[in-house]
Amino acid sequence: MEWFSGLDPALQALIAGSFTWGITALGAALVFFSRSMDRRLLDAMLGFAAGVMIAASVWSLLLPAIELSRERGGNGWLPAVVGFLLGGAALRLGDRWLPHLHPGLSMDRAEGIRTQWQRATLLVMAITLHNIPEGLAIGVAFGAADSGMASASMTGAIALAVGIGLQNFPEGVAVALPLRGEGVGRFRSFWYGQLSAVVEPVAAVLGAAAVVFVRPILPYSLAFAAGAMIYVVVEELIPESQQHGNDDLATLGTMGGFAVMMLLDVSLG
Repeated sequence: MEWFSGLDPALQALIAGSFTWGITALGAALVFFSRSMDRRLLDAMLGFAAGVMIAASVWSLLLPAIELSRERGGNGWLPAVVGFLLGGAALRLGDRWLPHLHPGLSMDRAEGIRTQWQRATLLVMAITLHNIPEGLAIGVAFGAADSGMASASMTGAIALAVGIGLQNFPEGVAVALPLRGEGVGRFRSFWYGQLSAVVEPVAAVLGAAAVVFVRPILPYSLAFAAGAMIYVVVEELIPESQQHGNDDLATLGTMGGFAVMMLLDVSLG
């Protein structure tokens, strides 16, 4: 831990983002062993991912944003509310304009501007849209830890990275296995599955660099990442996990994911 704590926050964010990318690749690697996954299990895993993201948004991002603002003598709620709404608005714009297709849907339900992109590309773009706020969240958490403020800790940032890594596994599965089930080759399915998370290390470094060089925006940055992640959960993860008749199982998965992330953040942070 000491060697890691001594690194530049941008490098810490890069390592953490690479870890979450690796977990996504691990999920995508299931295509080498199977063409499909039991829908009940996948819906439970997607629900788990939603629970992790909700808890991370609250304990790792919104509450530290409020505390940081108060430590600086500011209004605790203002940066949290403004940043949260801006994060949701940014994802709404991306959802509106970026061509993408959520897993399990037919091509006629693709969102964003109309293109001639193939199904695999649209699936990757959908999960990539998820992963941008996750990478930013990791980056701003490590940037906050470097600020030296009491409300932001290195162990809390690491807990956030671990939690996001856990929920990235089903995201890799959700891209790769449907492609494999449609007859796409193993290596190509794996490639598209892991490709969706390549953006996380990049977004993590950008997030860390932004808050290190412009520290007054740190509370807004934390809340922005939270708003973006909550948008993804409500718009995509929860509906996707409950559209196949496994509502109760997906809900229990969400409760479990929330509890696990809360445990990680409170015990380590």
